[in-house]
Amino acid sequence: MNKRPSFPVRLDFSSGQAQARRPGSGHSGAALSKDGKPAAGAPPQGVGLDSGAVRMNMVRKLAGQGITDPLVLSAMGSIERHRFVDSALVNQAYEDTSLPIGLGQTISKPGVVARMAELLRHGAAGRLGRVLEIGTGCGYQAAVLSLLADEVYSIERLRGLHEKARDNLRQLRLANLHLLFGDGTLGYAKGAPYAAIIVAAASESVPPAWTDQLAVGGRLVAPVAHGRAAAGQQALLVIDKTVQGLQRTVLEAVHFVPLKSGLA
Repeated sequence: MNKRPSFPVRLDFSSGQAQARRPGSGHSGAALSKDGKPAAGAPPQGVGLDSGAVRMNMVRKLAGQGITDPLVLSAMGSIERHRFVDSALVNQAYEDTSLPIGLGQTISKPGVVARMAELLRHGAAGRLGRVLEIGTGCGYQAAVLSLLADEVYSIERLRGLHEKARDNLRQLRLANLHLLFGDGTLGYAKGAPYAAIIVAAASESVPPAWTDQLAVGGRLVAPVAHGRAAAGQQALLVIDKTVQGLQRTVLEAVHFVPLKSGLA
């Protein structure tokens, strides 16, 4: 990918000195074998919700739902989802359910995060290059993506959530993750082209800026209005950018908060 761009003043995340933990490594990661299952003899680490065994139980459920990418399963087992939800909801952190994070927004189900991440990688042998995330939310998906990509830019339009994500992620000190406060419908042209773009809010149509900023050979995964939009029906849309043009594939039904423009 191209050299990292210089960042504007509004880029608030300080990356620190520590390197990002690789999937299955670090004190809180869960060791996985090549097939995404717990490595033989790997003891659970921590206690309670800090235990790797708790996350591995979630990973086993994800594998049972059809997630097969070992890097995705490893990343899901490494990032502690309970640290990204409100204290009153921590007991539900590893259930396959979305949870409120404030300002009318939600943290996506682990199953949806894993599914979209696997679609984003579409069989890549190694890590993705540069990735753009539209809708940081509380920062959970951005943290997962940081273990799957060389570099992640995540943009959020709600200042309250941008600041919450910054606080949630600061302790992880993920050097390849950059948080921006801005209008996600515009993407982030200074970081383009992107190997992949992932969107955490549903739109009626894909803004041209996103496909413009996607590299040839790259993939965009986003929820979009589908069928009877008035009925609130949504589906996952995959766009592959080829030398011949854009190839669109509509997949399963999903439910996301609506995409909005502007800052708040």
